[in-house]
Amino acid sequence: MRKVFFVLVAVPLLAAAPAPRVLKLATTTSADGSGLLDFLLPKFEAKTNVKVQVIAEGTGKTLKTAEDGNADLVLVHAAKLEEEFVAQGFGVKRVPIMRNDFIIVGPAADPAGIKGIKGAASAFRRIKETGAVFISRGDKSGAHVKELEIWALAVVMPGPETRLEIGQGQEAALRMADEKLAYTLSDRASYLALRKSIKLVPLLEDDPALENIYSVIATNPKRWPQVNHKDAQALIDWLAGPPGQKAIAEFAIDGERPFTPIAGK
Repeated sequence: MRKVFFVLVAVPLLAAAPAPRVLKLATTTSADGSGLLDFLLPKFEAKTNVKVQVIAEGTGKTLKTAEDGNADLVLVHAAKLEEEFVAQGFGVKRVPIMRNDFIIVGPAADPAGIKGIKGAASAFRRIKETGAVFISRGDKSGAHVKELEIWALAVVMPGPETRLEIGQGQEAALRMADEKLAYTLSDRASYLALRKSIKLVPLLEDDPALENIYSVIATNPKRWPQVNHKDAQALIDWLAGPPGQKAIAEFAIDGERPFTPIAGK
């Protein structure tokens, strides 16, 4: 009878296991589309009773989602916008966790002749001078913000007939540039993820001006009390701590590791 009693009691206990808590992570299309989050998040979820729901948009839209209280934290890569987000009280603290870089890609024939040019601004200037087509994301993403910074350094800006703003993510920009034999700016991870399905090649890279820092920021619970701040902070601590930093360093696309962990540096 004792054994039967134990089984009858154990069954409802198992059935009463709590459902996973939902954590809403708003993030850039590059972090999602590269496969990085598919690699990282299951490792975090396996250690917690949390299910991370990913909302992938450009950095500008990502921050707006959190500003409206519709995300518990953000993973983004546009320092100026991030600092404004925190300064305005929407975010708690900016925590840099990793970096990669932007690259200028284009057709192998390189009609503007930018390969070998020193500096992204000089390459952009040559693209403008030769009338080559440039695909701009035009979506207030981190890549779009960086692109505008480079045009400002180049002290030129092509007209709409050669600089095409598409208002879409990195994959769409790369595929359109491939189709139109045009140039575009891409984060390295997104390019690597699509490299086998497009003919674009890197033509300018390793410019310090193209460094790309990713940070995580918890949405401010004082402004939005309904956010899941406890689990947001737990994910931030994991990403910035040894387990998350190790996982970031291990992530690879076709043998290449596009992200470098930088938490605490």
